[in-house]
Amino acid sequence: MQKTNSPIARRTFMAGVGGAALAFPMINRNAYAFNQSTETYSKRAIDLVRETLVIDMLAPLYITLDPAAYAKPLTEKAKAEFKSSGITGFHHAYGLAGYESVLTYIAGWQGYCGRYPDVFRLVGRAEDLDEAKASGKAAVIMGVQNSQHFRRADDVKTFYELGQRCSQLTYNSQNMIGSGSTERVDGGVSDFGVSIIEAMNEVGMLVDVSHSGDQTTLDAVELSSVPIAYTHSNCRAISGHPRTKTDEAIIALGKKDGVMGITGVRNFVSKTDPTNVGNIVDHIDHVVKLTSIDNVGVGSDADLNGYDALPPDQVEALKASYKGSYAFRDKIDIDGFNHPRKMFDLTEELIRRNYSDANISAILGGNFRRLLGQTWK
Repeated sequence: MQKTNSPIARRTFMAGVGGAALAFPMINRNAYAFNQSTETYSKRAIDLVRETLVIDMLAPLYITLDPAAYAKPLTEKAKAEFKSSGITGFHHAYGLAGYESVLTYIAGWQGYCGRYPDVFRLVGRAEDLDEAKASGKAAVIMGVQNSQHFRRADDVKTFYELGQRCSQLTYNSQNMIGSGSTERVDGGVSDFGVSIIEAMNEVGMLVDVSHSGDQTTLDAVELSSVPIAYTHSNCRAISGHPRTKTDEAIIALGKKDGVMGITGVRNFVSKTDPTNVGNIVDHIDHVVKLTSIDNVGVGSDADLNGYDALPPDQVEALKASYKGSYAFRDKIDIDGFNHPRKMFDLTEELIRRNYSDANISAILGGNFRRLLGQTWK
């Protein structure tokens, strides 16, 4: 990510451990009211969400500025939101830039989930997602939106054993592994990056390149011996945004049986407003057209309440902290996809597009469930 002198960046703040920089979505869910959808959901949509193992492959439990948010209590309101969301799998991933920072993050958030066993279940195996669905709990997949904490290939196994199940090779900037999506030049995956991908494949950690540049993305798909993911991205052909994926990258992912999760970040989804849930499904349609129904899912890139509840001055500060190529507009969230029951709204739009029940279930979680089952050991 390109930093500025702004005191607040959309995904960056200074952590308390060694002053290391962390980057991740920034809103405290507990601080804002439930933004209830105005729609009335059909019985078919309600039944589909109820019966489907819904997985959001980029869904931090809290988008927060506080590096020690895991020390705060879980409110009854937040508990109710988790239980009514219809989502089982939450890929809880922040962008962190430091070995100690990631250790603290994993320990802190695993401890948080452990204090509320009636709400959360930590995920180590794909079967944990199934069991969480059966018991009505939120299954938390621990991930990191960067891989700078891997100082050497052996670190991958260490962090897998500590509970990390997914790692994004780069954030928006260059690191020792590869190039980010907003770098001027993308040199692809480095020799060191090759060793990290090999180590991730060996232990069973999912490779993610959502924020990686175009060549780094293509290299990772080719180099990995198992399918990888774009856990939270969108289609360049539709939005033209540099943080999205080209048709070439989407086709390459499909050929290797990977899965692409579609986000609800407004500037990634469309070039102009209004931007609503229909625009999100345009990206799903495009991935299906290029690959198959088996290669697309959801990675909303937000918590249950989204970004736009952030105080206006902080919204402006975070927008200013990114390169101009990010092209933020007035709102960050998508109309109708900015509240805890957003998966019901998405399901209704998929129904309107004449997707079958089986295909809707695959999009909502079945495809990522398959990928995680193939990848994790």
